[in-house]
Amino acid sequence: MKKKPIPSFKDENEEQRFWAKTDSTDYVDWAQAEPVTLAELRPTLKTISLRLPVSLIAELKLLANKRDVPYQSLLKTYLADRVRDELARAPSGKV
Repeated sequence: MKKKPIPSFKDENEEQRFWAKTDSTDYVDWAQAEPVTLAELRPTLKTISLRLPVSLIAELKLLANKRDVPYQSLLKTYLADRVRDELARAPSGKV
C-alpha cells in the first residue's frame, strides 16, 4: 500500500499536534524502519521558580561540589531518580 507524503510543518508545535492525532502507519512503513541514535538531541527544558530553604540549597551545593557537578544538575538528577522510583512503585495507572 502506498504511503501518504508527510506534510510540511511551520514549527515543532504544529508537527507535535499533527502526530498526536494521526496514525503514523498511514505515512511510515515501520517494517522498513532502522534504529537511530540521536546523540545531539537534548530534552526541551522549561524554567521554573522553586523556593527552597537556604540550608537545603547550601547542603545541595556541598554535595554537588564533592561530585564536581553544578548543584542544579545534581538537583535534576535527584528529582529524576525519585520520580522514576515513585512511578515504578505505583500500581499500574495510579500515581
